[in-house]
Amino acid sequence: MTTNIKPKTVFTGDNLPIMRGINSESVDLIYLDPPFNSKTNYAAPIGSAAAGAEFKDTWTLSDVDNAWLDLIETKYPALNRVIHAAMTNSDKSYLIYMAVRLLEMHRILKDTGAIYLHCDTTMSHYLKLVMDAVFGKGNFRNEVIWHYYNVASTSRKFIGRKHDTIFFYAKSDATSFNWDSMREPYSSDSNWVKASGSYGDARYSPNEKGKLMHDVWRIPTINNMAKERTGYPTQKPLTLLAHIIKASSNEGDVVLDPFCGCATTCVAADRLQRDWIGIDISEKAAELVVERIKTDQGLFQEIIARTDIPKRTDLGDIPRYNAPENKTQLYGEQSGDCNGCGTHFQKQHLEVDHIIAKEVGGTDHIKNLQLLCSNCNRIKGERGQEYLISRLNKIEI
Repeated sequence: MTTNIKPKTVFTGDNLPIMRGINSESVDLIYLDPPFNSKTNYAAPIGSAAAGAEFKDTWTLSDVDNAWLDLIETKYPALNRVIHAAMTNSDKSYLIYMAVRLLEMHRILKDTGAIYLHCDTTMSHYLKLVMDAVFGKGNFRNEVIWHYYNVASTSRKFIGRKHDTIFFYAKSDATSFNWDSMREPYSSDSNWVKASGSYGDARYSPNEKGKLMHDVWRIPTINNMAKERTGYPTQKPLTLLAHIIKASSNEGDVVLDPFCGCATTCVAADRLQRDWIGIDISEKAAELVVERIKTDQGLFQEIIARTDIPKRTDLGDIPRYNAPENKTQLYGEQSGDCNGCGTHFQKQHLEVDHIIAKEVGGTDHIKNLQLLCSNCNRIKGERGQEYLISRLNKIEI
């Protein structure tokens, strides 16, 4: 399936509705560095290239979160169990936020594709279970440790923390991996005999491309004087993204970063001749993409900045949402019950409605349709089904 997004496009807005507008199985590689539920507010310092970029990484469970959980319970029971295992309401809210987005990432990723989720110890144990539920436990490939040896957080209460975690999942058994891209030079203090594992047998010689890296990547964080530094509070080094992109994509492939922040993924993908799509809630991200790629490449790049929700082109010819055949099919599937309040009605008293509103990426496909009674449909209006559920939970039915 081909993507419906032109290469070198950065979107400003909530990544959930934007991803809903991307064609299924049209992306080759996804890297995401989402909020970590760190209970911290982040802001780039004044005077830095990223000045104005900020985000709040604190989560509170809301009625809408609980409504999303009701929807997840209906279609994804394994994922529902994982979320209910959360120890606090804040953790549960964060996992709901991540779960609905990871479900969209699974849909838009090609069967040959791969996804890398960047996190730390705050929620890594929960996110591993969420990824197992969404992508399948059998598609887990690696827990990569990014060991940033040049800095550490220390305390009298714990051992110094010097690493993040990156979960690597394949979409299916068809996903390939470029091993040769994961080679590094032999260290200067070791001879080729030890490095190649031959232990003195001269019948062996070192690989000219270097030794294979393993799942601990020693890559320093960006120092204050680095040319690539923007001042963005959670900026990752280009070297880290280059490893991922070279290992799990080829030139011309589509790379998506749905939390692109200061655009490191976009810059690394552009350097490596990949097509890329970036999404971020902050308007500053779009500015940084243009500025960084122009600086990096030394010439003007035709970068597309969008704030709209894309329209899928992979659904083919489908009838209008309120077509009679849709109503007949839905009436049978719902056994004549309103999908809101649950009351039974004759078919003529039920109305066809979008589960996910069209304004936030919903389509006219039958999988996104339901029947509601007129009262529930008025309550819901142009909003999503999660809003209706949250409202009905407050009303005695």
